[in-house]
Amino acid sequence: MTFAHPYFLWLLAVLIPMTAWYVYRTRRGGAAIRISTVAGVVRAPKTVRYFLRHVPFVLRCAAVALLVVALARPRSAEHNSRTNAEGIDIMLAIDVSGSMLARDFRPDRITAAKEVAGTFIADRYGDRIGLVVFAGEAYTQSPLTTDQGTLQTLLSRIRSGLVEDGTAIGNGLATAINRLRESDAKSKVIILLTDGENNAGQIAPATAAEIARAQGIRVYTIGVGTRGKAPYPYLDMFGNITYQMADVKIDEETLRQIARTTGGEYFRATDKSKLEAIYEQINRLEKSKVEISEFTVYHEQYLGWALAGLLLLLAEFLLSNLALKKLP
Repeated sequence: MTFAHPYFLWLLAVLIPMTAWYVYRTRRGGAAIRISTVAGVVRAPKTVRYFLRHVPFVLRCAAVALLVVALARPRSAEHNSRTNAEGIDIMLAIDVSGSMLARDFRPDRITAAKEVAGTFIADRYGDRIGLVVFAGEAYTQSPLTTDQGTLQTLLSRIRSGLVEDGTAIGNGLATAINRLRESDAKSKVIILLTDGENNAGQIAPATAAEIARAQGIRVYTIGVGTRGKAPYPYLDMFGNITYQMADVKIDEETLRQIARTTGGEYFRATDKSKLEAIYEQINRLEKSKVEISEFTVYHEQYLGWALAGLLLLLAEFLLSNLALKKLP
């Protein structure tokens, strides 16, 4: 509870001189009628009126206190806010080719990419986000949605080997563009993550980049993989997965060209911590516009206090002049 005029509460100090005067007057005494002796009534039993003789004064003090509080205008405050969010539509295009199982990231590239992407999604409240995965082909794992729970579940189901192996960067980018084509968001973004060179698909990466630029879509590209050699998975003659050291080959020039054409940026992630830093940087670059309007609604409560004070004054008057009436 707050007060519109809290300075009126200083009037409560009037209770101090009121009490002091009442105590002084009571102790001073003074007979209303003079008689020769009171010896006959000194030992008379005390009635209820005797014990209630101070009640009218207590009621008067309480009434004054309540009326002072009412004068200060007590009120309850209800704080509200209105959020107007102008979100961004984002498609995550993630490479799921066999090379994403390389162990230069812990535990492997694809798992690290999913974990970091999950954190990125959780930080994008209010934005619509979708998922596209690609290897030799590309398909949509999730359309644009603000349902983060469903999105996180679909992200966790991504794994290598779902489609024919290969790296169709152009197809992956084109599929993500197609999902954003009908979007009316003012800002549309694709984050494309891959660890290889374009060697499959029907659409060239440069062509897909030109389409993205025409649609007003920015593309941030991420090359995933250490520099030099990394342990890649291979099937041995018995069908078991083994790991052999092989050169890391990422077509960085193509990824740079895609980013440059669309007004985005290219990043190279050589370990999981750098990948996390890249997503954080993109998160800062692509901030959603959120306007929060805060307002307060006050509910006046002085009427109840005033009525209570007046009722106490009425009770004091009735007691003083009826039940507890005394001679002047």
